[in-house]
Amino acid sequence: MKTKVDLKSLAARESEQVEWKRNVADIGDLLRTVAAFSNDFQNMGGGYIVCGAEESKDEYGFQKVSYPGLTAARFKEVEGKVMSDAQNKIDPPVVPLIEELPGESEDCRVLVFIVPATDHAHSCRPSGKESSTYYIRVGRETVEARNGMLRELLVRTHALASWDRRLAEQAEIKDIDLLAFREMLQQIGAWNPSVEIEEYFSDEMRISNFVPSLGGVRSLDTTIHPRNFSLLLFGNEPTRFFPGAWTKVSFYPGKDRSEPTAERYELTGTIIGQARKALELLKAQASTAYDKDSSEPNISKYPERALQEAIINAIVHRDYEEESPTSITVFSDRVEIRSPGTLPRTVDKEKFLAGSASPSWRNQSLAYFFNKLQLAQAEGQGIPTIFRTMLQLGSPKPRFEIEDSAVTCVLPAHPRHEMMRHVAEIERLIIQQDHEEAQVRLNPLLDEYSTHPQLLELLVQLALLRHRPEVAGAYVAEHRLQPQDFPASTVYQFAEVLLQSPDLEHQKLGKQWLEYVSTQSLESDEVRRVSIALRKLGKDEQAVRLISNYITTVSSPLAVPAPLYDIRAKAKIDLAKKCMDTGRNHLIQRERQARAWEQCRKYLDEAESDVLRALEIGTNSREKEFYEKDLEFVQAMKQHARKPTRRRDSYKHSRKKSS
Repeated sequence: MKTKVDLKSLAARESEQVEWKRNVADIGDLLRTVAAFSNDFQNMGGGYIVCGAEESKDEYGFQKVSYPGLTAARFKEVEGKVMSDAQNKIDPPVVPLIEELPGESEDCRVLVFIVPATDHAHSCRPSGKESSTYYIRVGRETVEARNGMLRELLVRTHALASWDRRLAEQAEIKDIDLLAFREMLQQIGAWNPSVEIEEYFSDEMRISNFVPSLGGVRSLDTTIHPRNFSLLLFGNEPTRFFPGAWTKVSFYPGKDRSEPTAERYELTGTIIGQARKALELLKAQASTAYDKDSSEPNISKYPERALQEAIINAIVHRDYEEESPTSITVFSDRVEIRSPGTLPRTVDKEKFLAGSASPSWRNQSLAYFFNKLQLAQAEGQGIPTIFRTMLQLGSPKPRFEIEDSAVTCVLPAHPRHEMMRHVAEIERLIIQQDHEEAQVRLNPLLDEYSTHPQLLELLVQLALLRHRPEVAGAYVAEHRLQPQDFPASTVYQFAEVLLQSPDLEHQKLGKQWLEYVSTQSLESDEVRRVSIALRKLGKDEQAVRLISNYITTVSSPLAVPAPLYDIRAKAKIDLAKKCMDTGRNHLIQRERQARAWEQCRKYLDEAESDVLRALEIGTNSREKEFYEKDLEFVQAMKQHARKPTRRRDSYKHSRKKSS
């Protein structure tokens, strides 16, 4: 019979997934390893325990495994004891698979326990211990899961709710700042003055399907307790319950901490208030550099969007069970933003450092509220936005330092402060409508930095303002610029100006650049602009595809702006019109006409659904008026495209026959 286990293959595996036991002197030790493999903390898929085998090293220092095996009596004893204890001393019980393999001698066998990973957290109570303990594999060792590792294990296996969703059992309704609570709910459109405060915090009421109730009661208790995330968002004094729930902001005049601190702020209160105050402090000071010899002393050093995303990420996704505060430190050449709590194990470290990791949230309830308050990007887009905005400004890449107790984001200052001073001067001239002088100031900068995205966007702006779009087209041709070398926003702006050039070659190039940018990963505002441009070119199908692809990449439907649904609806209406024209063309075969009408009705149904979605999530009253007009229009079109009844069909058929 073919065996399930190949010992040579096991010997070549990572030792994290294989435990070698020669004599099995301690059944309790083996039982702990069974529980650890079942818990699968390292996502290895379980593991193997090989009894009657010994791992050692050969004379050259390489791994070597020998298989002396177990005697028949010992084999049955170990097998019986482990299988019994795995059911009686592990909770929930575990049933390993058994494999018997030949040893190095005729009278001995190797016993292999194949332990599959499960979706449960298994505790173990080996002999000599009164209480159950959770065990995990860390490297090649079986260790007791404690503190953060234990919490993570329980949360990942749903044995414990994530921290932000747990009830704060030491707090009550009186610990909520009612003014802050009402203000926040008004801002997100969820406030109802007829609802009592106790009802808002009851188990039965949820202000959104995407977050749990704001509070609840424990079993056999009638006292209402807010959840942890509620205390952070609108608690009177969150640090009473969570000592680390505050933010420290420090400004140093030099490049290290050896110099005295110039300024220091300790931000307390709700984390919404902390975030806004921190953004205000950094916008006023950290985003500028002082040059006393310049007529424009304030020079941009950091992209404001990158600072905002880094600060919000640090506050929202930190570990609030850690007692150290969120820390923001501004030096002369960088900003360091330290968020307590290491990177979640579900996040790929290498992809995270490259800015391309899949989203994973430690406190998803907090992320929801920050997103609704427009303090954060669509969920999961914060880190990519930091990378993108730093690249767009021409700044060095951000760095992330991952420690066991914290993740620190380092934003380097822009190295070309002199260039930025000139950029600020050009922007001032543009605002004053002195476009010719602005172009004169821009030309030498373009000579030195011919492919700098921010300078190229100034070139495009001036080409449009001076009504000379052909200048941008000539620059693209002269420098042989390629769209893949620039941020999506720069590519789109070039495409827009090239399409307005009187030169047919420039127009052709503009269409190519627009086609390229429509295939890239874009921000919502970029998707909106590109889809509108595609519709102007008559490329409604491409506009629909662009918006649909963007919607599928957003983790939460609430993160999709309402105008995108309306734009997609308009594109589908135009496609429905084309189908309607085909359906009315009597020169086309009747079968094709029928298919055209069916497709027309499908487009109109989808367009109606999109407009209704825009009305549902839209907050701008002016925009909603346009959505309502679009809804009336699409419903009128649906009446015109309505499928004829059988009575009408038979009537038309009889008329045709009589004629």
